Amino acid sequence: MSSNMSSSAPARATVRLTMAQALVRYLDALRIRTAQGEVPLFGGVFSIFGHGNVAGMGEALHQFRDSLPTYRAHNEQAMAHSAIAYAKAHMRQRMMAVTTSIGPGATNLLTAAALAHVNRLPVLLLPGDVFVSRRPDPVLQQLEDARDPGISVNDAFRPLSRFFDRICYPEQLLSALPRAVQVLTDAAQCGPVTLALPQDVQTMAYDYPLDFFSPPTIVPRVQPPAETELAQAVALLRQARQPLLIAGGGVLYGDACEALRHFAERHGIPVAETQAGKSALPWSHALQLGAIGVTGSPAANAMAQQADVVIAVGTRLQDFTTGSHTLFAQARLLNLNVNAMDALKSHGTALQCDARLGLEALSDRLEDWRSQAAWTARAQDLAQAWRERVTEITSRTDTGSQLPYDGEVIGAVQRSLADSPRQDIVVCAAGTLPAELHKLWRAGRPGAYHVEYGFSCMGYELAGGLGVKMAQPEREVIVIVGDGSYLMMNSEIATSVMLDKKLIIVVLDNRGYGCINRLQQACGGAPFNNMLEDCLQAGPGAPAIDFAAHARALGALGENVKTIGDLEAALQRARAADRSYLICIDTDAARTTAEGGCWWEVAVPEVSSRPQVRQARSQYEQARQAQSL
Repeated sequence: MSSNMSSSAPARATVRLTMAQALVRYLDALRIRTAQGEVPLFGGVFSIFGHGNVAGMGEALHQFRDSLPTYRAHNEQAMAHSAIAYAKAHMRQRMMAVTTSIGPGATNLLTAAALAHVNRLPVLLLPGDVFVSRRPDPVLQQLEDARDPGISVNDAFRPLSRFFDRICYPEQLLSALPRAVQVLTDAAQCGPVTLALPQDVQTMAYDYPLDFFSPPTIVPRVQPPAETELAQAVALLRQARQPLLIAGGGVLYGDACEALRHFAERHGIPVAETQAGKSALPWSHALQLGAIGVTGSPAANAMAQQADVVIAVGTRLQDFTTGSHTLFAQARLLNLNVNAMDALKSHGTALQCDARLGLEALSDRLEDWRSQAAWTARAQDLAQAWRERVTEITSRTDTGSQLPYDGEVIGAVQRSLADSPRQDIVVCAAGTLPAELHKLWRAGRPGAYHVEYGFSCMGYELAGGLGVKMAQPEREVIVIVGDGSYLMMNSEIATSVMLDKKLIIVVLDNRGYGCINRLQQACGGAPFNNMLEDCLQAGPGAPAIDFAAHARALGALGENVKTIGDLEAALQRARAADRSYLICIDTDAARTTAEGGCWWEVAVPEVSSRPQVRQARSQYEQARQAQSL
């Protein structure tokens, strides 16, 4: 069939760019609508250049350096941690990209990708890749696989990414970039996105449609509850007499802190907090029970064991929260979560929706329903008693002949905030310190507590602190870190000086991996390979490390102190300083806060020549009987 009629659409305006130029231009154009107005989605790009990205991505980033800043770092894993912390500090509404060369530059990002995936935090990873043409194969740093010549080291990112694509033609950006941004900004799918960029394709040109670089402003989607799920949740709660709320990170990311407070007050329900959810409710609130789980307060864990319904809001219910499925095994669960997988966990009743909309809808339907008055009163009594105990623990300044322990150091840092109107942010990650901070830190506003404990990644602390400072430059950022984590990754102290992003760093030196040393012995093992004195030694033995001198060598200021009083004075000097400032204090590796906590499943050998291990195995088997799976 033919027609004499003819029509022609106007030609679509194009602009000829390399793939790298187009990618950077698109990122630079993205905007997101927030409570503060319309702002750039990407706050910048971290980069360490190598032969796999300096010619393509490097040239493109230079063109846009004024509107999309490029930040040089000293370690690829660390700069990705900084980017992830930046997104977390912005409650996932703003983010950063990270570009590396091929080979070790790319694979150094793998740990950070896993951290972002576990914690549901957005970061755009742009590792360089080998030549698609294969003309120079094997190029420097190229992985060779005789069974599959198309594999590169970047394929290791596939299970660690929420979205993965390898850009083999410049025009693939037209579909790949919108899909990548959709994942990065989706509350349920949020996590790391990897676009592998072959170095030859980075430099190839294409006539891109000009309107591609005028993307619509991103308006974050909020999912309301489905009517059927909402009805089931209301029916469950109306039967409850002793309910408990658990606030997870989704409360903060979903801007649901006020909704949580209103829900708790209206219905008389006490609140406990996960690591990611801590600061969702002010520490001084009458219904604030404190931390839940393995690192939890005695108030929260006592109420959890007696609750008949647990309302888990925005939490993925990891083992530290559930006590390896023993803590609230007798309760029925209501999982309010935007992520379907998390909403279905532990055989709970699912309410898949935005945290704020879900809590508001539940409260409206429940009307004047409240938990038992005696339950609410008991929660308030336990919460007040725990706050008083926290004050007692953290107020100690004279430790006598003992070295101070983490709780006393935390108290000194907390007191240094008393005159600060800026509501400073504390940053931490792995080891004993997150447990002590979870119990003892007094978070006064949402986001004042920044602890990475989903992946519990040693080495995150200093890099994460840098990212937080970049996101919240008006606030003092205090990084509290153990000597073990400090030694794993500390180079971004130099980056903080270079970028004029001041950090206050408090190093607790217990001369080894004190947390795992205690766990090793709790499982019946002999002290071995954790504390410096218990490692194989030759020559002069365990090193005496001067952390303050090391920080000074990286361009920061630093001093060593002996007592809690000395620490408090040093913190004031650090606040007055014009650059990053490290304070190191020796601490007791054995002492911890005795109160709180619950069982955590760590497998103990069935067979051992050590009687301590056999005893620990017996206790382990007995504890497992309380699990509810």
